Amino acid sequence: MGLQVTEIVVAARDPEAQARFWAGLLGWSVSRGGWSVAAVSAHGLDLPLHFEVREEPKRGLDRTHLDLTSRSPEHQRELVDRALAGGATHLDVGQGPDADHVVLADPEGNEFCVIESWNAFLTGTGAVGALAGSGSRATGVFWSGALGWPLVWDQDDETAVQHPDGGPKITWGGEPVAPKQGPNRLQLTLEVSPGGRLVDEVDRLLQLGGTRADDGPSGARGSGGAVPMCDPDGNELWLRPPHDD
Repeated sequence: MGLQVTEIVVAARDPEAQARFWAGLLGWSVSRGGWSVAAVSAHGLDLPLHFEVREEPKRGLDRTHLDLTSRSPEHQRELVDRALAGGATHLDVGQGPDADHVVLADPEGNEFCVIESWNAFLTGTGAVGALAGSGSRATGVFWSGALGWPLVWDQDDETAVQHPDGGPKITWGGEPVAPKQGPNRLQLTLEVSPGGRLVDEVDRLLQLGGTRADDGPSGARGSGGAVPMCDPDGNELWLRPPHDD
């Protein structure tokens, strides 16, 4: 396929501190270089979390968040306790007292969930089970076509895609789509496969229902020729030239 997901980029006031928090929570390592600080897993199917400085303040709930997996009730409690010790806080988003998952906010207020161990939907996905968001079915179909990943869930307007070899899912919860509160705090970077052409992939995403976002976020990711785009619901993404360019 012509595109591959290379990273989840997270807006941060203090990228160094955020990378340390997430690396400590997930048991990953911190990597520094170029324009960002990253939390990186040794597991090949886990996507690195790259933290970049963004000046805009966080406003309200973000459209997207991370779902973390747990191996047992004890492991779920351990993850929650580790997160709280690192500066996370409990968050009420209407989940109710009987919810099996735990909703938290990281030290900069980014929402994430620690999912119960018996949740079969995220079995085999890795420490980060999903990038989950509010989105229409059209957006799920867009991401399936963009990445060449199958729709592993397509029911009642809820969709999810996943690489055929496993790894984190990208999930969309159907209508109504949450209003935008500025640029998404979590954004995906896609890279053109070796031998491909950036212009061809831009055109393909446009045909799938994406839009160009030339007036969108700027910064270091755009310095290497990356093209800012949006999916059909307006969620930002970055399209990067092949690594061999």
